[in-house]
Amino acid sequence: MTSDTGRPLRADARRNREKILSTAIRVFAEQGLDARLHRIAEEAGVGTGTLYRNFPTREVLIEAAYRSELSRLCDFVPELLATLPPHEALRVWMGRFIDYATARLGMADTLRTFVDCGFNACGHSRRLMMTALTSLLNAGSAAGTIRSDIGAADMFVALTGVALASGKPEQRQQAERLLDLILNGCATDQRA
Repeated sequence: MTSDTGRPLRADARRNREKILSTAIRVFAEQGLDARLHRIAEEAGVGTGTLYRNFPTREVLIEAAYRSELSRLCDFVPELLATLPPHEALRVWMGRFIDYATARLGMADTLRTFVDCGFNACGHSRRLMMTALTSLLNAGSAAGTIRSDIGAADMFVALTGVALASGKPEQRQQAERLLDLILNGCATDQRA
């Protein structure tokens, strides 16, 4: 991890940044994206100056939290593909995406923003998501279980639609049915 000047962060600065980020993820999940930043700093055990040095605005902190959780989600793809058949890996990942999008960060408003602007607001985040989805879809296509004409961008929009329409905990059964519907629509006749 590096500072804005490109130099590596000191160990204590890196720990502070990680504490702020993990606390922000938890507090945003509990209170929504309008959570008070001074509470995040207090619960992370740092001063507000430290929070603002690392994350100068609420938007920067929200994006960092989004990126952190998105990285965790996308980094899970190789493990899934190594342990499950591709169509099962895709379905498990789809469920995790819904968990991430709706429960972990309450990201419905952020997802709406990304969809409304063509998901171009965060190039790094877009690349992570598209790489993860492309890996899953390509593995399924190579195995002959997922249609080869399904693109990562279309899959992202479909998953986002499920998250936005059925993202509340009481709607989870509906979300699972919709994910199955999407997967069935992507499947070839060869799926086991």
